[in-house]
Amino acid sequence: MKKIAVLFVSAFLFNAVMAQEPVTVGGAAMYPTKDIVSNAVNSKEHTTLVAAVKAAGLVSTLQGTGPFTVFAPTNMAFDKLPNGTVETLLKPENKGTLTKVLTYHVVAGKWDAAAIAKMIKEGGGSASLKTVAGGTLKAWMKGDNLVLTDEKGGNATVTIKNVYQSNGVIHVVDTVLMPK
Repeated sequence: MKKIAVLFVSAFLFNAVMAQEPVTVGGAAMYPTKDIVSNAVNSKEHTTLVAAVKAAGLVSTLQGTGPFTVFAPTNMAFDKLPNGTVETLLKPENKGTLTKVLTYHVVAGKWDAAAIAKMIKEGGGSASLKTVAGGTLKAWMKGDNLVLTDEKGGNATVTIKNVYQSNGVIHVVDTVLMPK
């Protein structure tokens, strides 16, 4: 019995230490002890997203307690949008539209890849995720890859999953998701 207790405590301590290990995204360590914004500002692959979050006035929200699941588009994802789209969205007069696009990438709760995969399995191959913007994302698997389909029919693949934050989890996506 004593050996089992020692093994259990050892496994628990190992998992606690491993849970604190940062994941590297965009050349920057993402620490699970920091909030979503505090980590994202250091990623070279998310400078457009960070600029958009600032322009939309969502910094304090994403630094809040959450928890939030954020599907974070990379700079290359934003580059796939038609020319001038990002610049137009960043204009002060388009703050409402920008906010809707950004909050469409956020789901309330801390949904790691395993939890989403379980929902997909229970849903017979897909799951609906309600976004903070009020829209819906369809989650499904393509082989081992988690894919999200937006309300306009566009698909985004999760390229880095389970980047844990103090107030949620980030999944990096390769395409900007668009609401209706």
